[in-house]
Amino acid sequence: MKQVFLRDAEKCSARVVSDFLVTTKQVRQKKTGSGNYLDIMLADRTGQMPAKMWDNVDQAAELFEVDDVIRVEGEFSRFNGRWQFTVRRVLKRLSETEIDFSDFLPKTSKNVDELWATLGEFVASITDQHLCALLQAFMADPKIAHAYRTAPAAKTLHHAFIGGLLDHVVSLFRTCDLVVRNYPMVNRDLLFTGAFLHDIGKIHELSYARSFSYTTEGQLLGHMIIELDMLHQKIATVHGFPEDLKILIEHLIISHHGQYEFGSPKLPMFPEALMLHYLDDLDSKMESMRAHFEREADLESAWTSYNSSLSRPLLNTQKFLRSKSAHEKPAPQAAAATATDSK
Repeated sequence: MKQVFLRDAEKCSARVVSDFLVTTKQVRQKKTGSGNYLDIMLADRTGQMPAKMWDNVDQAAELFEVDDVIRVEGEFSRFNGRWQFTVRRVLKRLSETEIDFSDFLPKTSKNVDELWATLGEFVASITDQHLCALLQAFMADPKIAHAYRTAPAAKTLHHAFIGGLLDHVVSLFRTCDLVVRNYPMVNRDLLFTGAFLHDIGKIHELSYARSFSYTTEGQLLGHMIIELDMLHQKIATVHGFPEDLKILIEHLIISHHGQYEFGSPKLPMFPEALMLHYLDDLDSKMESMRAHFEREADLESAWTSYNSSLSRPLLNTQKFLRSKSAHEKPAPQAAAATATDSK
């Protein structure tokens, strides 16, 4: 069983031996030109950390590849205010029988059974019998249900953890349920259907058995094309499903990225499609911020490093306001009272 996780870096003052998943690997030339060094990214369920190996690089590099789990000896240290790991020795590449992948893949901190139950309650609240039957058919399919509860919502950008798809969709349902009350022209049932189906193709687009990557189907087709096929298969099981509803759902799926440059074949052309796009985008961006703040929680600065998905550094307002509060001087009245009391 894995003993040392990346989140334990601050507690580990001495050299450690532990197992990590390799997510990136490059052999680079040292700036001095005196040989190569190994530049890798190590991961476990608590996060990722850059790692460097400076000696015996050529021999070590032959022992493993990306997506392998390796046992290394080395130590944690800070560089430019951030944790990194220096590899002294690569002890071995672990075999499949030696790996418990639950140690290496991040997962939602929320209760998956409770999330699934909440999703079921939202689906049951849909009043249109055809839409409700359609989504219940998806939930009743054991293979789809298992994957829906397990899959990440993305490879890296947001909700990139086991259970991330379900976490994201339940969060999106909650937001949709609130916002739709302010816009009477929006059809709640149709919006909920789009929220349920907009990323369901991720269960086939992404591979998440040992690390997060794209399947061949995902690379060649993408989740929206996969979703249309899944939709058509399930609609065929719902007696008398209206053609006009099918077309609206198809548009919800293919327009939810919102812009052509973001991979949308069509722009959102009716209220439910537009709302789905913006609320989906909002939920993904808020999760990206939350995760970035969590990764850099140990840094003193309220400003984070550059967030590649949002194309900007971020200000952690909670940390910023706490630091401002800690440096505030007492109000004049309070200061006067303190001076009087001390006499």
